[in-house]
Amino acid sequence: MPKRQRHQQLSRLVEENPFMTDRELTRLLKVSIQTIRLDRMELGIPELRERLKLMAERSYDAVRSLPLHEVIGDIVDLQLDKSGISIFEIREEHVFSRTGIARGHHVFAQANSLAVAVINDEIALTATADIRFVRQVKLGEKCIAKAYVRSGGRSKAKVEVFTYVGEEMVFQGHFIIYRSAGEQVIEGGDERADRN
Repeated sequence: MPKRQRHQQLSRLVEENPFMTDRELTRLLKVSIQTIRLDRMELGIPELRERLKLMAERSYDAVRSLPLHEVIGDIVDLQLDKSGISIFEIREEHVFSRTGIARGHHVFAQANSLAVAVINDEIALTATADIRFVRQVKLGEKCIAKAYVRSGGRSKAKVEVFTYVGEEMVFQGHFIIYRSAGEQVIEGGDERADRN
């Protein structure tokens, strides 16, 4: 493939999915990793770590429902009550030592914490979760979770989360998130509590 055409494809691929690694790009464009790195330099496309840092520095809504350090993964995009994206790299402490396969609760925790973080409220709690693990996740893979608020009222919101490794979906979750909006709680309990 001519260099000019390869540059166009490289630019398009990174624009469509800024989370693509150099290794994924070499597989798609069928060139060496050195060629990808040179092409990126010529085009002024930073390496993945820099692209992620730039995305995180862009203005996005601040998480309201929980402290940022309690979100599993790094939030790189957040639009409250609309959508959010987080990235979570599977490391040694997240996998079974014998198999190198990620423990499911880590993949779930990323999706669940993003589903809560995307809610525009001081208090948001998971009410129900209907989840499906599509395939196992392995040591060193980057999980990209994308959350979408599908509907919501004053007290509940439906949030869908899809987690990908590269282009492949590995996890899917449908969450019902309770929000505190509209509920008035008084000292000693809920105002609707039975007084008898």
